[in-house]
Amino acid sequence: MLIHELRPNAGASKAKKRKGRGPGSGNGKTAGYGHKGQLARSGHKGAYFEGGQMPLVRRIPKRGFTNIFRTEYTGVNVSDLDRKFEDGAVVTAEALRECGLVGDKKPVKILGDGELTKKLTVEAAKFTASAKEKIENAGGTAKEV
Repeated sequence: MLIHELRPNAGASKAKKRKGRGPGSGNGKTAGYGHKGQLARSGHKGAYFEGGQMPLVRRIPKRGFTNIFRTEYTGVNVSDLDRKFEDGAVVTAEALRECGLVGDKKPVKILGDGELTKKLTVEAAKFTASAKEKIENAGGTAKEV
């Protein structure tokens, strides 16, 4: 199959409705806008317009800001590592995805909830202080990548 032979599945796409193109189209004459009135006029403003009054979205106060540079992490507890990995295993982001603890491509942060009894070598983007301490107390190493 070549790229120019690709077609959408039958019924997956349909032609847009051509309004105001005569009675045979099923949407001729008033084109679905009814007879007269403000809603039938060409200069009609949308739902946002309030007749010249200051619109609601501009009247209400704005608070805070959105930090577009923030890095979001996926958290994994040390108790989950203890449950899923064997003693002496190397834990990486790929290994966590394979065993189902992490589902997305966000960087991984190891959290300190629970207990760790196995000696693990953990490689992650971030560690909490308690997680790092628990991994090292169990004889493992915590390496930030």
